[in-house]
Amino acid sequence: MLEISIIKVVDPGCLWGKVVKGPGMQAENPREYEDLQTKMNLFYHDVNLEVQEIKPTTLEEGQLCAVFCPVLKSWCRATVESLFVGTVGSQAMCFLVDHGERFIINTDEYVQLIRKFLQLPFRVRRFQLARIYPMRLKVSISTETAELVPSPCWDVSATKYLHNLLKVSTLVEAVLCETNADCTAVELYLTIRNVKICVNDDLVVKKFACYSSEKAITEEQNESLDRSLVSLAWDMFSRPQQILEMNGCCTVRSHFPRVILFIGGRQIVYFLHVLTVKIKLAMMFCPVCQIVCYEPSRRGVLVHSAVTVNPCSNLSLAPITEQFRKVICLSVRKYNGPGLAESYAWPSVARGCDTVLVVHGGNDPLTYIPPLLAQLQMASVFSALNTRKGPIAVILCPGWEKVQYVLDLLEDSQAAASLHPAAVLLGLKKDEAKNAKIQKNCQLLVTTPFSLARLLEVHCFLFLRLCHLVLDEVSELYSRAPDQVTILKHFREVAREKSLECSQQIVAVSNQWSRELDGLITEHMVSPCVVVTVPEEAAVYGGVLQTVLLCLDCNKTSVMLSSLDFSPSVPQKTLIVTNSVEEVEHVYKVVNTAAFSLKAHEGLSYQFDFVVEQWKKDIGSGTQVILVTTNDSMKALGIRDATCVVHYGFPGSPKLFGNRLFCMSDNFQNQAKKVLSSSSPVVRSVMLLSERNARHVSGVLRYLKRTCATLPPELLQFSEGVQQAKEEQKIGRALCSHLKSLGFCRWESAVCPDRHIINRTLDHPLHPDSGTIQVLPLYIKSANVYYGRIVSQKQDQFKDLAAEMNSHYTEERVFAKDVVKGGLYAVHEEEEYHRVCVTKVPDKEDKLFSSVTAHFIDDGYVQEVKSHQLLQLPSEFQSLPGQAVEIILCRVQPIDGEMDWNPKVTRAISLKIKGKLHQAKLIKCLGSTVWVDPMIRVTRVPGLSSFINEYNVHDEIIATGMGTINSQHLELLKTLCFGEEASAAVVPSESERLLSIDNKKKSLPRKN
Repeated sequence: MLEISIIKVVDPGCLWGKVVKGPGMQAENPREYEDLQTKMNLFYHDVNLEVQEIKPTTLEEGQLCAVFCPVLKSWCRATVESLFVGTVGSQAMCFLVDHGERFIINTDEYVQLIRKFLQLPFRVRRFQLARIYPMRLKVSISTETAELVPSPCWDVSATKYLHNLLKVSTLVEAVLCETNADCTAVELYLTIRNVKICVNDDLVVKKFACYSSEKAITEEQNESLDRSLVSLAWDMFSRPQQILEMNGCCTVRSHFPRVILFIGGRQIVYFLHVLTVKIKLAMMFCPVCQIVCYEPSRRGVLVHSAVTVNPCSNLSLAPITEQFRKVICLSVRKYNGPGLAESYAWPSVARGCDTVLVVHGGNDPLTYIPPLLAQLQMASVFSALNTRKGPIAVILCPGWEKVQYVLDLLEDSQAAASLHPAAVLLGLKKDEAKNAKIQKNCQLLVTTPFSLARLLEVHCFLFLRLCHLVLDEVSELYSRAPDQVTILKHFREVAREKSLECSQQIVAVSNQWSRELDGLITEHMVSPCVVVTVPEEAAVYGGVLQTVLLCLDCNKTSVMLSSLDFSPSVPQKTLIVTNSVEEVEHVYKVVNTAAFSLKAHEGLSYQFDFVVEQWKKDIGSGTQVILVTTNDSMKALGIRDATCVVHYGFPGSPKLFGNRLFCMSDNFQNQAKKVLSSSSPVVRSVMLLSERNARHVSGVLRYLKRTCATLPPELLQFSEGVQQAKEEQKIGRALCSHLKSLGFCRWESAVCPDRHIINRTLDHPLHPDSGTIQVLPLYIKSANVYYGRIVSQKQDQFKDLAAEMNSHYTEERVFAKDVVKGGLYAVHEEEEYHRVCVTKVPDKEDKLFSSVTAHFIDDGYVQEVKSHQLLQLPSEFQSLPGQAVEIILCRVQPIDGEMDWNPKVTRAISLKIKGKLHQAKLIKCLGSTVWVDPMIRVTRVPGLSSFINEYNVHDEIIATGMGTINSQHLELLKTLCFGEEASAAVVPSESERLLSIDNKKKSLPRKN
C-alpha cells in the first residue's frame, strides 16, 4: 500500500497526486524539486540568455517543454496537450507535470527543456478510482419514473463529496490495481478519526457510482440493482466539520473477502487479495538544445583586443594543422577538443597577434602549441626567411623540466617534424655557451631564459630571423629571471631591421596575472590581444582596488555601512552579495533607507527583468544605486557594469570570488589600448572578513599581495597566528625535503603539506651532530641528497651482520609464504643479501606472480620487489636497527633558481660517489638525517702510509656547471634548529640567483 498526497481533484476519475512513500520506493525529497524550480528560474530568467536559440522548431501535442506560469511566478516543466487558434493567435493548452495545473499560453512563449532539468521524475501523477463507474439519474417523463444508470462522466456532487472527504482525512493511501501510460487505477483509502474507509466502495454506497460488473449487467438487462448497502453516517451534503463530528461506521460490501481488525482502538479494513502490479516509470526526453554564447563576458572570459576574436567551438574548425588535429584525436590523451581557454587562445595565436593568455591551464603547452605550429608552417613564413639561419620561434620555459616536457610533446606529436625542434640547456661551465651547437635546420628552439641569455652573449647572430617568441608560464619566468629576459630587447632590435619581411609575434601564457605583464604589454607588444579566462585574475588585470575589513560576524552590517559612500561625487553602482536569501532581506532593509536599493534572490526570480531594467538606467553624479543579491541570482542577472562589489557573505572559493569581481568587468582598465582612459571609474572590492572565515585568511592574503592592496596590520598578525596553528597541526609529518636540502621551502609553508618546524620527538638526533665521520653513499637521490651508512672506524656492526646473513643463506634459503605489510624479509640482489621492510602489498588477484613495495632499511631506497624473491628473515637478524641515514651535502644548490637538480648532474655525481667511502664533517643531525660539509673522497697512496684528497664532492657539483654555492644554507639551518619556523618565502641573494616563490608552482601536465 502506497501513501500518496492528492494535489488536485478534477473528479473521481482524475486525481492528481504524488507518491509520498511505499514499499520498494524511495521517499520524495521536496528539497530536490525546490532546487529544480530555483535552477530553472535562474537559467530561464538569465538576462544574457539567447531566447531564440532555445525556441522549439516545431510544437506538437505531447511535447515536453518549459513555460512560465504567471500564477506561480515561476518556470515549470510542462507537456503540450492541445493546439488551437485563439483570439490572439496560435495558442496551446499545457499541463504542468509538477503541479497538476493546466493553462493556456501563446505558442511563441514555449522554450525547450534542457536535459539537466529532466533528471528528476515528474512530481505529479494521474490517478483514477478503480473498478467503479459514475452513475446518473435517468428521468422518464412519459412514465414519470426515475432510475440510476451508468454515465460517461462524473456528477459535480460526487466530486464535491470526494473533495470534502480528502479535506478531513489525516492519511491517504492507495492500492495499485492497474497502470496505464497516462493514468494509474487505484483503490483509495482515507483515514478519518482513526477509521479507514475505501472511497471506491463509499461512492458506490452513496449511489455516485457502480461497480464495473454491475455496469455491464445494467447495460445488458437495463434493470435496477439492489445497492442498498448500509450507509455511513455522513452524506454528500455534509460539510467537512460535520464529517469530523460523526463517528458512524459501517461494513461495506465488496467483491473481495475482507477482515476487520481493531488495533489500539483503530478500526482498519483489509481486503484479502493480492495485487501484482509492475510500475513502469518512463521519462520523456525532448531534443536537447545546446546553447552557445559567443559574447565572452557571458562566459566569464575577458577579451581586450584591437581585432575581433571569434572563438572556435569544435576541433574541426580550429585553426590548427590537419596533422596535429589527427594527432590530438588519435593520441592516448583523449583530448575532447578546445576548451574555454583554447577556444579564444587558438584563434588569436593563429592570426599572428601579440597575445597574453591567462588561463587555468596556463602550464599546459596545448594552450598555444597547436596554432603556433600552424603559423610556423605557413608557406609565406618559409619564403620570407629561408635566406637566413637560426630558429624562427623560441619557446622560453621556466625550468629544465618544462623544457623537456615541451620538447617531448613536439616530438611525440610528429606534427613539428619539419621544424626540427631542439632544446638547449646551458650551465655555468666555462666556454659551454661558446661551444654550444644548434643544428642548421632547427626552426623551433625550446630553452630557459638563463640559457638563452648565455647563448645570446656569444651567438646573437643566430637569432636574426626570430619572429615568434613564446613566454611559457610568464609569471614564473619573471619571478625567477627578471633580469635574464633580455631576449625581449633583442627581439625589438630584430624588429627594427627593414629587411625582415615577416611580422613578429609575442605569446605570453600564464595561470595568473602579474605586474610585470603590464610592462610587457606597453613596451613590447603591438595591438595586443589579452584573453583572461580566470575571473579573479581578470580583476587583478583590471586594476580592482581591494579592501579588506576585519570585523566580528555580529558587526558586519555596521562595518559594511561605514564602507559605503551614500553621496558619491561620481555615479556609483554597488553590488552587495550575500550567501542566503535571509541575508538579502536583512541587508536590503538596512540600506534601503539610505540609498535607492534593489534586491534579487531565488524567490523573486520573476522580478529579474524589472531589476535589470532599473539597474541599467542612467544615473547622475551623487547617485548611489545598490543591488543586494545572492550568488546564484547574481549570475542570472548578468551584471557587468558595477563599480563596487561588497562581499557581505564570504566567498567560499576562488571561483565564486572571481565571479563576483567579474560583475565589474565593463569598468576594468583596458591595457590593450595602451592609453588608459581618465574617465574610467575606479572599481573596488570590499571584503568583510570575520572570525568565521579564519581558515581562508592565508589564501586571501596570497591573493591580496599580488594586487598592491594596503594590508591592515591586524590582518597580517591574524594570518601569522593562523599559519602558526596550521604548522602545529602538521607537527607529526615529515620535515620538508626542500627545507632540508636547500634551507627553504619551494612553496609557501601554508601550501606545502610537510612540516617546517622542529619536532623534538621526531627530530631527536640518532647520530652525533659534530665531528668527522665516514659515510658510504649507496643511493643517490639527487646531486646533494644521498642515502647510505655511517661506517664506524672501530667496530662495524653492519659488516658483521652482512657476513652472518651471507653465511646463513648460503646454507639455508627459506622463501616467505605469507607476505604482510610491515614485515621484515631478506632479498638477494647484486650478490648481497639486503634486509627489507614491506611497505605496500597490492591485491594479488589471479596473478601467478606479484610485486610488493619494499624499503631497503640498510640502504635507504624504496623499490618494487617480486614477492617470490622475498626470503624469511630470522629473528637474530632483526635486532639491529636499520642502518640507512639521509646524507645532505650543504652549501650547494641548482643554478638559475631551479628547485630540482638536472638529472645529468645527479647521474654524474652518482657515478662518482656511489659505493665509495667518503670522509665528511658533521654539521647537524636531526633524526636519521645528517648534514655534512665538506664531503671528501680520501684514498691511500699505494705503498705508503699517506692519504690524499681525491676529490671534494662539493667542487665536483660546481664543476658540472649546473650547481652554484648556497651560502645561506647553514644560517637557515641554524634558524630552523633554534626553534623558529623556517620561512617558506626566504629571499636569498641575487648573486646566487635564488628567488623566493610566493605561490605554489603547479605540477606539469602528465602525458598518459
